[in-house]
Amino acid sequence: MLYTEILNDNRDFLNLYKKGKFTACKYSVIYVRPNGRPYNRLGITASKKIGNAVHRNRAKRLIRLAYRDAEIKMPVGIDIVIVARSPICEVKSQDYCAYMDKYGVPEITRIYENFSGEKKRK
Repeated sequence: MLYTEILNDNRDFLNLYKKGKFTACKYSVIYVRPNGRPYNRLGITASKKIGNAVHRNRAKRLIRLAYRDAEIKMPVGIDIVIVARSPICEVKSQDYCAYMDKYGVPEITRIYENFSGEKKRK
């Protein structure tokens, strides 16, 4: 991933859940918050509700692939956590990548611009 580092710290995940904004769909929930750095940070979560380890790893692989394909179109300087939902296991990788391009990236950009607009108004 070109402009992205991995988000590992639990404190960062919790901070993003509390203070970030999100968009939800059938396959995943995407939390977004500006980080003020010259790169993005990505975290992926797949709980046991998804299924066994095989299903969870497939879900994380799909999310990573879709993010890698759409990374160039995203704004730089944001923290992103993508939480997998159980229907992601039945979807083909091309379908999820197309979803991320068509809906995910515009939603992430919209949320990022709303955060920027709020900071300018204050």
